[in-house]
Amino acid sequence: MISDPFNLTGKVAMVSGAGRGLGYELALSLANAGADVVIAELDPQLGVHAAEAVKALGSEGLAIETDVTDPDDVEQTVRQSIKRFGRLDVLVCNAGIGHWSPAEQVSVTDWQKVIDVNLNGVFYCCQAAGKHMIKQRSGSIINIASMSGQIVNIPQRQAAYNASKAAVVQLTRSLAIEWVEHGIRVNAISPGILATDMTHQYFNDPRIGPEWLRRIPMGRPGRPEELGPLAVYLASDASAYMTGSNLTIDGGYTAV
Repeated sequence: MISDPFNLTGKVAMVSGAGRGLGYELALSLANAGADVVIAELDPQLGVHAAEAVKALGSEGLAIETDVTDPDDVEQTVRQSIKRFGRLDVLVCNAGIGHWSPAEQVSVTDWQKVIDVNLNGVFYCCQAAGKHMIKQRSGSIINIASMSGQIVNIPQRQAAYNASKAAVVQLTRSLAIEWVEHGIRVNAISPGILATDMTHQYFNDPRIGPEWLRRIPMGRPGRPEELGPLAVYLASDASAYMTGSNLTIDGGYTAV
C-alpha cells in the first residue's frame, strides 16, 4: 500500500504552454503536490512569471523559452531540463491554439498552424521526453485534448481544432500501448468549456455565451484550477494502473 500516492516530491515535471491559463494552473498544482516544474513557454516573460509562482510554493521552477512546433527546440528544452534536474518524470502537453472559421473558408496557413501547434507540437514533446523516459524506465505523460475531440460543439465553427484534438486522443492511445513496456504511462485530459482569459470575450458575446451555458448541465464554465487535481492524479502513483485513457471533465456537456 502506498502511504501517500498523490505526493510528487522528488519528481520533475515539464508543462508546455504554462505561462497562463490552464497550463499555468496545472503547473502550480503539480508544484503544490511537491514536483519541481519546468515551464516550457513561448513567451519568456510569462514563463519567468510562472516559474516564480512555482518557487513561491516551495518547489524549484525553471522557465525555458520553447516553440513546440520546432522539434529541435523541444529537444533542447528536454536536454536543458534533464541537465538541470537530472531526470524528467512527468510531461504535460498543454500548449494549444484555436481558430474559428467556416471550413470552406479556412486558409491553408491557418489549418496548418492549428495542426502544427495542437498535434505536431504534442508529438514532438512526447517524442523528446519519451526518449529519456524509455532510458529511465518510467514516466507519466499527460496530453491536454478537448471534449471537442469527441463532439462538434456550437455555435463556433472550428473543424481544424476539433480534428487536432481528436488526433491527440488517438495519439495518446497509440503511445500508451507502444511505451507501456518501458514503464511509461500516457493519458489524456479532455476539458470542456473553461473560463479563461481567452474565452472571457465569448461569454460576453450574446450570440455565444448563452448558447455555451445552455449546453452545460452544471450551468457554468469550468475553472482552470479544477483540472489541477486530475493532473496530479495522472502524474502520481495514484494512477499507476491507468494508461491509454482519456478523462473528460466538462460539467456534463458530453453526457447529454
